Amino acid sequence: MSLTREQMAMRVARTIEDGSYVNLGIGIPTLVANYIPEGREVMLQSENGLLGMGPFPTEDEVDADYINAGKQTITTVNGSSIFSSAESFAMIRGGHVDMTALGAFEVDVNGNIASWMVPGKLIKGMGGSMDLVAGAKNIVCMMTHTDKEGNSKLLKQCKLPLTGAGCIRRVLTDLAFVEIDIENSRYILRETAPGVSPDEVVSKTEGEMIVADDVREMDV
Repeated sequence: MSLTREQMAMRVARTIEDGSYVNLGIGIPTLVANYIPEGREVMLQSENGLLGMGPFPTEDEVDADYINAGKQTITTVNGSSIFSSAESFAMIRGGHVDMTALGAFEVDVNGNIASWMVPGKLIKGMGGSMDLVAGAKNIVCMMTHTDKEGNSKLLKQCKLPLTGAGCIRRVLTDLAFVEIDIENSRYILRETAPGVSPDEVVSKTEGEMIVADDVREMDV
């Protein structure tokens, strides 16, 4: 059974260290804001100019003036600050973001990521992803393991234009948690989704995949 988007968000939220400054990319990563463990102090940053993002609002809490980079309405936490996108990107480029969770169309065994352009489709721009993969200290990709046609998105080599090169070490998909061993150009399977076998993950991965000796089923 593959993970839901919410389960993926919960799995990533548990890895965030207390006291961290964390950027959440557009798509599945935005859901992480809803699952920060109770008692853990985390400041979520949005590249459009907000530090101190909270979970998504209930119907009664919606304020159209508060949005994230994906133009979704959000809440703020005590101590939050709103500023220009220029100051936001200064934080990112200056290395002040401890972790970022990003969506991706493709990753490969060399730690490359393609996340911003699909040939033949209208492109609004790269957004902040190029800055984030260069400036964040810790990056995790959140994505489906395959596309709608069943083709692997964990590749030997990215086919789409790159967002960043050699910058990705961890990938969470709806089937597995995977590390990238860049030195040996391969994936290492660390965890599988409940009910998903290592063989299924390997069969749906284009790049070389090594199953770790201590691979385990994910606790979600």
